[in-house]
Amino acid sequence: MAFNKMNQVIDISVQKRGRLRIPSLVVFAFATVFFPRIVESAGAPAAINFLHFAIVPIVFVLTFTKIRNKGSSGIWVTQLLLLGLFFLLLSMTISAFLNKAGLVNLFIGYMLLAEPFFLLAIIVYTPMSARNVRWMRGWILAFGASNVLLALAQKLLISIGVLRVTRMTVADNIQGVFYLSGAGHVVSASVSLTFGLYYFASAKNSPLWLRITVFVSTILQLLFADAKQTLLVFLAAWGILILVKLTDIRVVIQYIISGILAFYSFLWALRNVPLFAAFNGWIRPGLYGPDGDATVLKLSGFSIIVSFYENFLNWLWGLGPGHTVGRLGGWLLKEYSSLLSPLGATTRPVSSEVGRVWGESYLDSSFFSPLFGWIGIWGDFGLLGLGVYLFLWWVVWHFLCQDDFSKFTVITVFIFGFIFTQMEEPGYMLTVTTLLGLRWQELCAKETPPTRRVYLQLS
Repeated sequence: MAFNKMNQVIDISVQKRGRLRIPSLVVFAFATVFFPRIVESAGAPAAINFLHFAIVPIVFVLTFTKIRNKGSSGIWVTQLLLLGLFFLLLSMTISAFLNKAGLVNLFIGYMLLAEPFFLLAIIVYTPMSARNVRWMRGWILAFGASNVLLALAQKLLISIGVLRVTRMTVADNIQGVFYLSGAGHVVSASVSLTFGLYYFASAKNSPLWLRITVFVSTILQLLFADAKQTLLVFLAAWGILILVKLTDIRVVIQYIISGILAFYSFLWALRNVPLFAAFNGWIRPGLYGPDGDATVLKLSGFSIIVSFYENFLNWLWGLGPGHTVGRLGGWLLKEYSSLLSPLGATTRPVSSEVGRVWGESYLDSSFFSPLFGWIGIWGDFGLLGLGVYLFLWWVVWHFLCQDDFSKFTVITVFIFGFIFTQMEEPGYMLTVTTLLGLRWQELCAKETPPTRRVYLQLS
């Protein structure tokens, strides 16, 4: 047994054989989420994209059955997360039962929303020394660097004709480790920019020039991939963070000055830098406002979903997992129908109807899509399911967001939820929660004495 000043009680295996470190399991679980797309593009079967749905729960169960952790601040946060995850499962199960959804719908629908919190709970619950945190941080940053380098390499190889363009435009093919996926260029750019900000905020001992170089590299990837929405989301999150920080006038002034400089630099780039020219396509009259084409298209999903309601229970529990316009109903059940249909997957025509409306519009960018995260959660699981999901994020915000990077990252997730289905993209969401957990552990490690390594006894 090992004790520290926070009265933690931790089971530690002393055997040299048959044991794995928790950080190693976390890194392995994260890798199964982060790399399956690039592995599939190299010839692996499509089922590899679902492997993490088994690996992450296994690591989750091992962690909470093999480790006893009493008295640390992490356990109280974990208990709240577990409570929220339980009620999310309960609400989604009721929704599936009322709407006769398939069991596979329920499982995948639940995992798409809950899996990021599984991994976050593992990281928060596990007592880690500063050395453990640094080790895991090194691997996670290496994964993030591989995404940036692959994306930049894809741009180069396409430019010289070595890599073939398989998507609509060259920019759509710059996808990093999310290669050959539908919106992989946006997901990859979002992941890279989040990694870049994390490294800039956390690597205080690294030279400033290196931190700036890493961040600029992520910006270049974003521009090469034409991921306009990602840049706008991060700029909007910056503005919201300023409002959140209103109690600290000094910080607010710093952020406002930085924001003004960034805004005018962006306007200058729109007019003078070819890489920014694509943004001008969104600056058109008649798109925005209450009756603008973009507004009408964006909100069209609400009326379509409600038109399929049969009784008041649909307001509380929605139309069932995978039956509306979330990632499952909008994409996965169609893309992997040969794999999921034999397992009893069920569908409803809601997503097809919303997709038809979008297909008939001249606004083909995912930025204007009527299929997006928040409407998908509400449509599938109703007001109760949406409320439980918001509770999970409240726990994260209130207890785990201890610095501006963490708060900023959560804000970006919420904004992405209004654009497309990225809020249910495992590669992006587990990147976010992993970095949030790592940052929390880093800040805790600065305030508490180091502990011994924590192992799982496998024998």
